[in-house]
Amino acid sequence: MRYLLDTHVFLWALAKPENLSKTAIDLIENPENILFLSSASIWEISIKQTIGKLKILDKSLDLKTFVEKAIEDLNLLKLSIQFEHIYTLHNIPYHHKDPFDRILIAQSVAENLILITDDKIIKKYKVRTIW
Repeated sequence: MRYLLDTHVFLWALAKPENLSKTAIDLIENPENILFLSSASIWEISIKQTIGKLKILDKSLDLKTFVEKAIEDLNLLKLSIQFEHIYTLHNIPYHHKDPFDRILIAQSVAENLILITDDKIIKKYKVRTIW
């Protein structure tokens, strides 16, 4: 199966796996699954790190080194934001105000991915989720 990790799932998988559901852990650890990480998640992490809302980087690591190592460790594929994702985003309801979550929803819909998330608001959308 093909899955997209929500930003918090990505971070928890790296630093706080105890916050993940058993299902999420099983999906992430199963080598038969294809896991994607959106560039939107890295954008969100970068912004939150810069404004002090997130402390994930060791002072010896820069964002690129941290992300590339994490992608390798978790065996993730990179998912860039495409025009089709924006067109899909334009047509989804406005239940969620977080722009990063909205683009992850649009990417999940456009790419036919199951979104691994614990975000309850996302479940209001016509997007396949699992937790």
